[in-house]
Amino acid sequence: MSSLGQSHPASLLQAPSSRRERHTDDSSTVAPSEIAVGVIIGRASEYFDFFVYGIASVLVFPSVFFPFEARLEGTLYAFVIFSFAFLARPLGSVAFMAIQRRWGRGVKLGGALFLLGVSTVSMSFLPGYATLGAASIVLLSILRFCQGIALGGSWDGLPSLLALSAPPKRRGWYAMIPQLGAPIGFIVASGLFLYLHASLSTADFLSWGWRYPFYVAFAINVVALFARLRLVLTDEYERLLKKHELEPANVVELVRARGSNLLIGAFAALASYALFHLVTVFPLSWFALYSTQPVNDVLVVQIIGAVIAIPGVIASGWIADRIGRRSTLGILACLIGVFSLFAPLLLDGGPLGQDVFILLGFALLGLSYGQAAGAVTANFEAKYRYTGAALTSDLAWLIGAAFAPLVALGLSAHFGLAAVSVYLLSGAVCTLAALRVNKVLEIRD
Repeated sequence: MSSLGQSHPASLLQAPSSRRERHTDDSSTVAPSEIAVGVIIGRASEYFDFFVYGIASVLVFPSVFFPFEARLEGTLYAFVIFSFAFLARPLGSVAFMAIQRRWGRGVKLGGALFLLGVSTVSMSFLPGYATLGAASIVLLSILRFCQGIALGGSWDGLPSLLALSAPPKRRGWYAMIPQLGAPIGFIVASGLFLYLHASLSTADFLSWGWRYPFYVAFAINVVALFARLRLVLTDEYERLLKKHELEPANVVELVRARGSNLLIGAFAALASYALFHLVTVFPLSWFALYSTQPVNDVLVVQIIGAVIAIPGVIASGWIADRIGRRSTLGILACLIGVFSLFAPLLLDGGPLGQDVFILLGFALLGLSYGQAAGAVTANFEAKYRYTGAALTSDLAWLIGAAFAPLVALGLSAHFGLAAVSVYLLSGAVCTLAALRVNKVLEIRD
């Protein structure tokens, strides 16, 4: 993961011949490729944490923290705790923005990533139900909530800065850069769990093997912290962030002035965020419970799917710059709606159908998720952009992703796989409705 710092995201951008590009303000010399490095490192580390917990919720937590329940109920309880981080994210954003206003960006970012690292590594030392009883579940819930607070507080404004650095006809291309962190984080997290799950006995994996990904997550957070602080605390970045007014705004004032934008932005990405969990966490849980496919085989197919998603994310930037981000999201929402109709048939179609569901789902996810951020946040005035973008993302995760594995698995287990179709289709309809309302509001404005 640390090799991300040595990658060359300038190849994804139409960067100038020199590494630095002088802006109209001579006091600031920051190239978009430098911003892209910070964005990719930050997002990949956050998604790695995210997927480590999500995979553990399926493979580990039902046995370690809910051994008194059947496997299905234990997984559903684990998914309840999984949602706590998304409930906490908006609170973390608001709290840490207050910290930034008083003590500065460095204190805010350092504190948030420290809390994220401590919460994550503490999970690796947490005894299970057999040792602590119900207290282990309470502690896991608290640590998961703290992860959410930290993730909300880790917003550094670099994605917004990258978007504002985009030329007028390259905004879709620049918007997809931060989204590359999702498949990268998933590939590393899934690959690590796959290695441990395949190499260890079941007893060793459940006893101590599952803890290693959480150690790794802590190490990655440390690398990400220093990489991002190295960027955002320089005088050049401070001047550029202030130039674009990327500073915390009063939340109450933001809600009064642009509260509709927050909701529309969250619902505009709903199809992408719903699909996000239905091709990552949900199928792993469903196949582990009801499929004849070994878990290791499922993880291999999902890793291949994530690799397919990467060119999909990149292609979304090219498509959006030609037909517009709103049109791109709308078309992909329609395709996700069509995909949802075939979901039960594929999931119940044996190993071949299940693999097709995962691979096709990841391909659609790459194309849609690549433009899921920024299509509506561009409507915020400059003084609201920093806070508005953070809260819109938090609400999108809360509405579209927090309860997706819980709802999809619970409904499918009790009412059949048709529930997956209904869930995905409702997300696509909400996205199309939000995009339509946003267009009407733009015309009125």
